[in-house]
Amino acid sequence: MESLKARLLSEIQGEVRFNEPLRRYTSYRIGGPADILVQPATEEDVVKTLKAAWEHQTPVYVMGSGSNLLISDEGVRGVVLRLGHWLGEVTFSGNVVRAQAGAALPKVAKMAADRGLAGLEWGGGIPGTVGGAVAMNAGAHGGEIRDVLLRAHLVSRDGTRLACSVEEMQYSYRRSGLIRETGHVVVGAEFQLRPEGVEAITRRMREYAARRRSTQPLGLPSSGSVFKNPPGDYAGRLVEAANLKGTRIGGAQISEIHGNFIVNRGDATARDVKALIDLVRSTVRDRFGIDLELEVELVGWDGE
Repeated sequence: MESLKARLLSEIQGEVRFNEPLRRYTSYRIGGPADILVQPATEEDVVKTLKAAWEHQTPVYVMGSGSNLLISDEGVRGVVLRLGHWLGEVTFSGNVVRAQAGAALPKVAKMAADRGLAGLEWGGGIPGTVGGAVAMNAGAHGGEIRDVLLRAHLVSRDGTRLACSVEEMQYSYRRSGLIRETGHVVVGAEFQLRPEGVEAITRRMREYAARRRSTQPLGLPSSGSVFKNPPGDYAGRLVEAANLKGTRIGGAQISEIHGNFIVNRGDATARDVKALIDLVRSTVRDRFGIDLELEVELVGWDGE
């Protein structure tokens, strides 16, 4: 580990930190320390980090804005590669937008709308990065990444660059089969948008934002939706039908506004949130015979 630390310090233009608390980087404000945290300044930093970790046989976990994660109180062993604002360049060419992985998805959606380009307006309220959205086929309001993705720019775990079409990403609901199988890292993406009037696009974005404000607990730290919606139903409805809204364990609470949100009341631990997740899954399974699948990603949990 010491030789890897020295190599990263000498090769990476961005930030390299050791034993860094990850609660500073998650929307939950929860998470133990990373052995090594790398915040790359360039795509080449990503290549060098992955190559160095590969050669030192050290695991790498990749994160963006930390909006869809529950990091354990014990933290994450190995390297955490955080793709943030330094990798946030966005460029337009005709109806195509190219964005680096660290660009905020709402920012890209707004920039596109201002140019009269539609197709990403559903992402205006998703508090995540382009990289995370591409990796998990993010979506909302009937739209999702695979509808507009032209090409994803990836780096393999041994540091090899490649570009993949939307078909090669093997998308399904909130999942890329390719990313799941290979662990490739998204460093950028190109989206094919369509021309439309600025006023119409902006109006839709305002409507989506108003709906989000009225139905989601935006005032408290959370990870967004905890569970994927099962076919033909909604996770939030099932939680409410199980009379679990408002249930509290430690500093974590199932939101009273939306059953598919678990919020941090101020002093929640990851263990508190995980206990509520387990309670919801077991109760919904017992009451309705439905196994809820997680949308939030559990990181640093042994056996999960």
